[in-house]
Amino acid sequence: MTTLIETVDLMKIYDVGDSPVHALDGVSVTIDRGDFVAVMGPSGSGKSTFMNVIGCLDRPTSGEYRFDGMDVGSLGPDDLAEIRNRKIGFVFQGFNLLSRSTALENTELPMLYSSIPSGERKKRALDSLRLLGLEGREHHRPNQLSGGQQQRVAIARALVNDAPIVFADEPTGNLDAKTSVEIMELFVRLNRESGITMVVVTHDPDVAAFSRRVIRFLDGRVVSDVAVEK
Repeated sequence: MTTLIETVDLMKIYDVGDSPVHALDGVSVTIDRGDFVAVMGPSGSGKSTFMNVIGCLDRPTSGEYRFDGMDVGSLGPDDLAEIRNRKIGFVFQGFNLLSRSTALENTELPMLYSSIPSGERKKRALDSLRLLGLEGREHHRPNQLSGGQQQRVAIARALVNDAPIVFADEPTGNLDAKTSVEIMELFVRLNRESGITMVVVTHDPDVAAFSRRVIRFLDGRVVSDVAVEK
């Protein structure tokens, strides 16, 4: 496997009153292409801050971050936006779908910021929705879909630009147990069959059990990094 993500001594410090808060405190992690990683830890442990930094949504206070061989610290806002749009897919607990747009239109969104012709955008969005088992639901709006179907639309949107990595932040938090298992099994299939690197932030051990590796955070530091026994 080749290295996709590498962080060296990442620090993220927030000024809260008179006391600085170390949200990340010297985090050094490597994630290979094709890996499936669960990031765990209690509230305030730094796991979401870590995802925001490696997802190019936030910058560290200090330290090094290389994504797919690029020194992220040297990139400007436009370059970071390009990485987020073309190389990273995001899936969130709240689905983040546009309520007045159809599943197809929501899936097309990441491609609206590129020069892809409308016909190609539609074809790729349809292919992505079909991959997620949503054939026949393309023209449904979010309020016409179940929670699991809405999350599948969000995943289709994350995949439509052929991003090599997907970051999922508590992706099953709003779903019932049965649907949660279906979503995680879908992540496993995408990882195995398409080679998509998966990084899932979760507090749920049952969700983490679907991964191949668990990184645990506490007080802004990595306290363990272990393979999951299958």
